[in-house]
Amino acid sequence: MFKFSSLLALCLVATLVAAGPCDIYASGGTPCVAAHSTTRALFSAYSGSLYQVRRGSDGATTNIGPLSAGGVANAAAQDSFCTSTTCLITTIFDQTGRANHLTQAPPGGFSGPEANGFDNLAAADGAPVTLNGQKAYGVFISPGSGYRNDATNGIAVGDAAEGMYAVLDGTHFNDACCFDYGNGETSARDTGNGHMEAIYFGNSRVWGTGSGNGPWVMADLENGLFSGVTTGLNSANPTMTQRFVTSVVKGEPGTWAIRGGNGASGALSTFYSGARPNVAGYNPMHREGAIILGIGGDNSNGAQGTFYEGVMTSGYPSDATENSVQANIVAARYATTSLTSGPAITVGSTVSLRATTACCTTRFLAHTGTTVNTQVVSSSSTSALKLSASWTVVAGLANSACVSFESRDTPGSFIRHANFVLLVNANDGSKLFHEDATFCPKVGLNGQGNSIRAWGYPTRSIRHFNNLGYIASNSGVHDFDSATSYNDDVSWVVGAAFA
Repeated sequence: MFKFSSLLALCLVATLVAAGPCDIYASGGTPCVAAHSTTRALFSAYSGSLYQVRRGSDGATTNIGPLSAGGVANAAAQDSFCTSTTCLITTIFDQTGRANHLTQAPPGGFSGPEANGFDNLAAADGAPVTLNGQKAYGVFISPGSGYRNDATNGIAVGDAAEGMYAVLDGTHFNDACCFDYGNGETSARDTGNGHMEAIYFGNSRVWGTGSGNGPWVMADLENGLFSGVTTGLNSANPTMTQRFVTSVVKGEPGTWAIRGGNGASGALSTFYSGARPNVAGYNPMHREGAIILGIGGDNSNGAQGTFYEGVMTSGYPSDATENSVQANIVAARYATTSLTSGPAITVGSTVSLRATTACCTTRFLAHTGTTVNTQVVSSSSTSALKLSASWTVVAGLANSACVSFESRDTPGSFIRHANFVLLVNANDGSKLFHEDATFCPKVGLNGQGNSIRAWGYPTRSIRHFNNLGYIASNSGVHDFDSATSYNDDVSWVVGAAFA
């Protein structure tokens, strides 16, 4: 028999789907003052632009909005606009009407090797997902990429109360500083303890940690990643490896909290709630009110991660309000979808990769020692040359939805990139190697075969340039990033391996 409790649950779900996260925060007395998402509208009535993309072929831009008010992003409009070229996300619009938009982060005070000029922009199609079965794209942040707004409206400053949440990919992270979303310095400089309050996600062990090996949801409060009241271990803060992670940080005078949960099911848990850190400078707080995504407050941009949606609020949200927001996120039904397209490259097969640029159609991707290059190969070539231009396809070492290419003449060695240069190296079993050796085939940009994108750097694809192999972007600071013949140079016909 259909029980009243079941009917009540169905009505609750219907209400949550109708109301967006920011409607829920407003009803709890802590309205959103910034709302960012490339996947959906975060207010039930919002029908404006979610984000802007710029295509590589002509520099034209277009804004992507939801399919309907309160709905999922119009991924088909992006796909149509970006056909046969590359696209980057240039702006993530604030849905609150306060114009707290996120754009390309400028140079900051960080002096590390990544801090050279403006940060990179994310590939528009680097993080495909579905929401309730409808395709959308998240923001895939590679090291060196980031977004920022240093002149905001309504974001908490000083010790004022605020809350924030973000939905992230629990499988995309590293231990570098700092994959953040939240409140940063307006100068893009480290101005001292307590001048930030942002969600951090990763497995850095330099400051605070949680239990297990990470990644963890923590708080970047500047000059420290905190999982609790100290910069040490908080065993109540668990490793979060779910594919979709809801992360929450909130603070008010004297008090703050970290919460988190599976963004695809279940409820939020509280990992810490209590006094501000017992270190000078964090009580009271000295927040400045900038908004950062994918970087630290001083533009420390060596981290990686994927962002789908997030908000910042005025006031300290109640746990009950956040629990309702979590139910809304679960009701949105985030799910994975294919990372590949174009002619299938089958795991277990042995293949060759032929260049399609007019100059070079007799050349194949091969290697000489550790150097990846293109060489002219034919049926009359030596057996050694044929083997050097043949590859065994295996499931992606970092992501099984993509592929890795094992050398046939050097079993156990794979094509990988290092500083964007392609090499053939032995698999050392490290997380970094696995990521560098994972590639996601897409429809060839010139209409032939496949373009083979680096999983960890989806703005970059395998390219031949002066007969050497690289992962290259469509224009950039390196010679091998030249826009000239880019579509041809990154398109490969995948054929049978040489006998």
